Amino acid sequence: MAPDPETVLRRDPVLAPVIDRREPHPLRPEVDEFERLCVSIINQQLSTASAAAVRERTFAALGGDVRPETVLAAGRGTLLDAGLSRTKVDYLRNVAEAFRERDLTREGLADATNREVVEELTRIKGVGEWTARMYLMFVLQRPDVLPLGDLAVRRGIERLYNDGAELSRAEMREIAEPWRPYRSYATRYIWAEYEADD
Repeated sequence: MAPDPETVLRRDPVLAPVIDRREPHPLRPEVDEFERLCVSIINQQLSTASAAAVRERTFAALGGDVRPETVLAAGRGTLLDAGLSRTKVDYLRNVAEAFRERDLTREGLADATNREVVEELTRIKGVGEWTARMYLMFVLQRPDVLPLGDLAVRRGIERLYNDGAELSRAEMREIAEPWRPYRSYATRYIWAEYEADD
């Protein structure tokens, strides 16, 4: 039987004390895949507070019913009035069209590799690598994702493994190699440590 995530991660002498002092960044099962991608797009380049306010207004404008059909039926003016930029309105509509045309749910992507999921999602204009990797981790709950496009993950690794000095992504991938096949779990501990120290 394969060892559990904590057993594997505790083999890393730097990560073991983090596991002792932190709860991993929470993994809340996402109820709706489409809504999760919409939230990722709304959150792009906004502070946490601003993103929450725009998200609340956008969802209210959709009558609390966040589905591809309701996004496509909503007038552009309605979505702009909720605080979305013109670009984000286009991106939300792109995601809605993609969900209508393809099965991007957990079930639809169950047999796809992580790389195939990223390729499938980044075909949608407005969905980048970072968003696709967050989808892998938080929606599909894949256990072995290393999202080095995330600034907090990179800074967290640099703090823990290099006294805060810059590391290349290749160096970070090398550091993360012993975490396989549970790099998602390690990432959640690194986030928790980074947020606690921030």
